[in-house]
Amino acid sequence: MPIFTFLRTNAKFLFAGFLISWLSSFGQTYFISVFAGEIRFEFGLSHGGWGAIYGVATTASAVVMLWSGVLTDKFRVRVLAAAVITGLVLACVLMSVSSAIWALVLTIFLLRLLGQGMMSHISGVAMARWFVANRGRALAIAALGFSMGEVSLPLSFVAAKALADWRTLWLVAAGILLICLPVILTLLRAERTPQSMAAESQSTGMEGRHWTRAEVLRHPLFWFLIPALLGPAAFNTAFFFQQVHLAEVKGWPHVALVAIFPVYSAATVVAMLGSGWLVDRVGAVRLMAFYQLPLVAFFLLMGQADNLAQAAPLMVFMGLTAGAQATVPTAFWAEVYGTRHIGSIKAVGASVMVLGSALGPLLTGGLIDAGLDYPRQMTGIAVYFALACLLVWTGLRHSRV
Repeated sequence: MPIFTFLRTNAKFLFAGFLISWLSSFGQTYFISVFAGEIRFEFGLSHGGWGAIYGVATTASAVVMLWSGVLTDKFRVRVLAAAVITGLVLACVLMSVSSAIWALVLTIFLLRLLGQGMMSHISGVAMARWFVANRGRALAIAALGFSMGEVSLPLSFVAAKALADWRTLWLVAAGILLICLPVILTLLRAERTPQSMAAESQSTGMEGRHWTRAEVLRHPLFWFLIPALLGPAAFNTAFFFQQVHLAEVKGWPHVALVAIFPVYSAATVVAMLGSGWLVDRVGAVRLMAFYQLPLVAFFLLMGQADNLAQAAPLMVFMGLTAGAQATVPTAFWAEVYGTRHIGSIKAVGASVMVLGSALGPLLTGGLIDAGLDYPRQMTGIAVYFALACLLVWTGLRHSRV
């Protein structure tokens, strides 16, 4: 189907997926970390202490995702999205008034579960279920919302901190969510149930059948994938989480570091659309073992960068994997395990990735407190990604997918 015909025919569903992805930004690390300095000062936290709180709250959200992610197999997107957005609004309001550590932990838990976890999950599952022949294309278009969030929100809110108190800005975030909620409900007014959509456009996985979550967990391939599922979530998250520290160590103005993030976002968009095109033509299975290799180059070289002129083009490498991350894993679940139970299966993968996003800040923050600054940690991170890719390749060969 020609791209413009595809967009015109499916505009409402695609834009809804895009908007849900964009709104997930308010629970993503690249947004929360904009306020890392203010939060640490307000609550008297070290880098390790802030990382520990963030890690504990995010880990708890990863556990809850194992249950909440299954809801995408049972409820319409507009019903589930409305509930999640409402909860995310309350979390933003809570961040604006929190003054105790326990309230901060609860706020981070809600932001991570509802924003990074459920909003991202809802968008991905909807696209993977509703589209078969054009699944990669649909995932890529909906996932453009992530890139839009990355390029627009951190820079906007960093600049806005010069004009308003950081707590007030969280109320602005809540207002944006409230404005977008009726738009999503309108776009999905004619949405069918997941079960009826799946019945009309089912695609099976390995062995020509639909796998259950229990069967996936018993199959060795899933366990070969774990390091690759953890890696981008852990260490891409850590990069944005430690952006204030990174700027301090390198001697770069924070706002100048944030200003090169659009390079990353632009590369992400190109990789997103390109990987979506490749998924539809060669399949996600062939891409799964290789799409994280650019991160090896990114972390190896970024740790050595002396100035922002060197750092800016390196953001392309990170963006290439981030773009493919938005399409390849979700399409992979559908190709290998089928679409009938994709909500519950992807929930496991999403839980692992959310757990990774907890471990990354916790690990890097602890190492910083121990005297190993973040730039010096990057070589070890590069080695991790090389080994993760090797494990995926080995698992796929072993499973003969």
